Amino acid sequence: MTAIWQDRLDQLKATIEADVARGDYYGAVLKIGRGGVIVFDEAIGHAYADGERPLKKDDVFSLFSVTKAFTNVLVMKAIEEGRFQLTTKVKDVLPEFTGQPREQATFYHLLTHTAGMPGVWSPKPGMYLDRLQELYEASIANVHGATPPGERCDYSPLVNHVLMGTALVRTDPKGRNFQTLLAEDLFQPLGMHDTSMGLRADLDSRHVRPDMRGTVPIKHLSRNLEGDHALFEDPEVEAPHVGCASTTGDLWRFAEMLRREGELDGKRLLSPRMVRLARKVHTGDKPNELYRSVALRAGWDVPPANQGIGFQVRGTGVFQHLFGQLASPETFGNYGAGSTMFMVDPEADMSFSFLSAGVMTQAANIERMGKLSDMALSACL
Repeated sequence: MTAIWQDRLDQLKATIEADVARGDYYGAVLKIGRGGVIVFDEAIGHAYADGERPLKKDDVFSLFSVTKAFTNVLVMKAIEEGRFQLTTKVKDVLPEFTGQPREQATFYHLLTHTAGMPGVWSPKPGMYLDRLQELYEASIANVHGATPPGERCDYSPLVNHVLMGTALVRTDPKGRNFQTLLAEDLFQPLGMHDTSMGLRADLDSRHVRPDMRGTVPIKHLSRNLEGDHALFEDPEVEAPHVGCASTTGDLWRFAEMLRREGELDGKRLLSPRMVRLARKVHTGDKPNELYRSVALRAGWDVPPANQGIGFQVRGTGVFQHLFGQLASPETFGNYGAGSTMFMVDPEADMSFSFLSAGVMTQAANIERMGKLSDMALSACL
């Protein structure tokens, strides 16, 4: 195996410790592998602002939008199984999805965030965000096409994955609900035993409750529990865009499957051809409208979207990026709400999973993750 520069990994740990001491966030659990060999596995800092509960390697975190990666992979799997194609119009699987211009959108448009619908955080103000069918019905009724599909890249916080989650349920030959489908087709085959859609009861005692710190613009309401963000504590959630909980170790296994181009421990989920297609840039030089606004507020140059099929991709060029400046062009992964991220660098043969406590703002998180990503990649000799 190619060598690792241990001093750089020691410096990576010291940098996280300094970030935590400064109050940038409360703590983090980070796991890095090179060629499938674990080279960094640390729990640093604390779960909450009071500093009384040290983080542990097996702590469970709410994944926020990293959940989307799980939905995306199951959609890719469904495409390989012939249930629909990247080029299939969404309305051909979900006939309620009508009206111009949105009814021209394909699953490719959903996966690349180019479906032409506005990037809304909730399909209807004040609604519960914990039930797939209700989210679907509200999205159909309230979120209409703003531009023709393919014209621009506008990150979809919710609707695209509600549509894809519903499509997976509708076309599932076994007739399962989304929670069961995820568990049986993704988490169990990959040995992700500490991962669930909704906070499974046996994971509750290890769960690090998200502290939004005023950074998230909406509430995540649950009909079963009290609290502005109680969705993340509810075991009955079916939210294909934000509803999963997991450990850094399990998320690393997911990243390893992708590093190995669709297979882990003899269980194949995707073909290498699909993974290689997914980790290419599919949005040209279009900016992502969400990151355009983040960049402008931060005083940065507006970066290209560099959206792959279901993943963010590093691409080329020097600009602020979650994957840093040293990542190879086909480095790919996903992130969630200023606190969660995984990435895979095929050229460095590196898999990286990171879950943290104390949600950061978008710009601060991009700077943090870019810094940590570069430090990890610099250790790969």
